[in-house]
Amino acid sequence: MDAFTSTLAIGGALALGAVSPGPSFVMVARAAIARSRADALHMALGMGLGGVVFAAAALLGLKLLLAAVPWLYMAMKVGGGLYLVYLGVRIWRGASDPLALAAGSQAANGAQAPGRGRALLSGFATQLSNPKTAVVYASVFAALLPAEVPASLLLALPVMVFAIEAGWYAIVAVALSSAAPRAFYLRFKLWLDRAAGGVMALLGIRLITSLRQ
Repeated sequence: MDAFTSTLAIGGALALGAVSPGPSFVMVARAAIARSRADALHMALGMGLGGVVFAAAALLGLKLLLAAVPWLYMAMKVGGGLYLVYLGVRIWRGASDPLALAAGSQAANGAQAPGRGRALLSGFATQLSNPKTAVVYASVFAALLPAEVPASLLLALPVMVFAIEAGWYAIVAVALSSAAPRAFYLRFKLWLDRAAGGVMALLGIRLITSLRQ
């Protein structure tokens, strides 16, 4: 797999991981619905910065580890695929669970809100404290990075990770701070979550079956 194909594959896998339900989503959604759009957008920036930390750590650790123990590349690829299948099944099975949102009155645009820096740090801390995010990054990078990682890919991945994480949660912030999109998601949560879970599981199966190639 060349660097360009790896970048696209990693971006697609991380995007699916970012949009899957989890603590980060609930955090931004709560801020968008119960506080203000600005707070939620600052949390989205924090999520993006947390993603960059995970990406840098995973790139450095995996590069050194795989260079020292080449056979571990295949083992981690299997493990990454199995984890993605597990995550997809969990998302599918949890699709019918109600979303625990503080869906009370939404903060008005001019309402007094907590400091924006505090919201950013809150998003950053939430991202770093989520073990699912760490495992997803390690799994995806182990499964999809080429054996020889070019310098251009090492530079491009953190930028792409920030764009995916911050971009997705910014979309969540804007969408759920508006009445109609928020109602749409809550109405069709079952099918939207099952679609995400199904795609995630299929991706995991694809990673495992690629060992034959």
